[in-house]
Amino acid sequence: MSAAKAALRAPGFRRLAFSYTVNDLGDTFGLVALAVLVLDRTDSALGTTALFVAGRFIPAFLAPLLTARLDRAPPQSVLGVLYALEALAFAGLAWLATDFLLVGVLALALVDGTLAITARGVSRGAIANTLEGEGVLRAGNAVINGLFSASSVIGPVLGGIVTAAAGASTALAIDAGSFALVAVVLAAAPLPRPSHEEAPGWMARLRQGLGEISGRPQVRRLITAQGAALVFFTLITPIEVVYATRTLDAGTLGYGILLGAWGVGMLIGAVEFARRREGSMALLLGGSTAAVGLGYLGMAAAPGIVVACMASVVGGVGNGVQWVAHLTALQERTPAALQARIGGLMESIAAVAPGVGYLLGGVLTAAVSTRLAFVVAGVGVLLLAPLLGRAATEHVES
Repeated sequence: MSAAKAALRAPGFRRLAFSYTVNDLGDTFGLVALAVLVLDRTDSALGTTALFVAGRFIPAFLAPLLTARLDRAPPQSVLGVLYALEALAFAGLAWLATDFLLVGVLALALVDGTLAITARGVSRGAIANTLEGEGVLRAGNAVINGLFSASSVIGPVLGGIVTAAAGASTALAIDAGSFALVAVVLAAAPLPRPSHEEAPGWMARLRQGLGEISGRPQVRRLITAQGAALVFFTLITPIEVVYATRTLDAGTLGYGILLGAWGVGMLIGAVEFARRREGSMALLLGGSTAAVGLGYLGMAAAPGIVVACMASVVGGVGNGVQWVAHLTALQERTPAALQARIGGLMESIAAVAPGVGYLLGGVLTAAVSTRLAFVVAGVGVLLLAPLLGRAATEHVES
């Protein structure tokens, strides 16, 4: 508790934590509305797959360039503009929900996805530099993880309720408001600005970030192992709406509750990480990865929404530990001046790798069933769990 309080006293951390949390709340809230909208209008698992490819996969190739251009500017200005632009993008999506045009939805999803990845990379860099300067990196990450997990419970359930009751357009308009709120909060006062060594230009800075990955075996192994795992973590993401609404016949609200159950597990996992963050990172990372795989296999076998939600909680517990354990290990091995760039590259890899998973999940569902997609995801994650555990056993280089 004392470490968490120290993290909350770090300059600008509270506003960064608030903005990061509300941003995620808006993302999960809007995800339900967009996925349901596209499935209803296209009646195809491949339609929802296209949404995730446009919104998360393609932006991963664009966001590193944008992050490298922006990572030396004042975080307050950069993040305020990015979140304001996201608000406009979701306002456009709300309008398209009433006058549906798939190409327009996919185009705005691509714009928003690029802005979102960039904002997360810049935010993570600002948070890491702030916390490391105060010596409370792990405690601050535990706080962020707890808030992130809580938003993962609230966002999808609210998204399901509002979408079912008032429609996708209303839900997306509310989402636009959440991003506008974040932009206003960040504009209230300056954020700490880290110092940087001189570099000739943004392209050189991008190459420096890539060189940091290739030149440090610890960083490279952590990133590549996580990238492989993310293929299987997100294989089921675009077809969960089909699984909940069609396979389990649970409807739009059931889809939101299923995502919320995963969020409940994440909240439990976040508490567990906060309790054990000084323990073995190898055990935390390997064990939590295995829990995600077991959750997927349980969902594959679930006869109905209740059992599926129970399995989702198990997977969520693993998810609530896995990402923050990996992130903390990576940050501890990255120089302060490169936190934003490495964070942005990891955010991009976290979108590139799932692109393979999205396509695989959509094809498996269209060709066979959602249950087979969950089986493939679960087995793949379980096979990668020991590799991630070993990657976290390496000592931090000076």
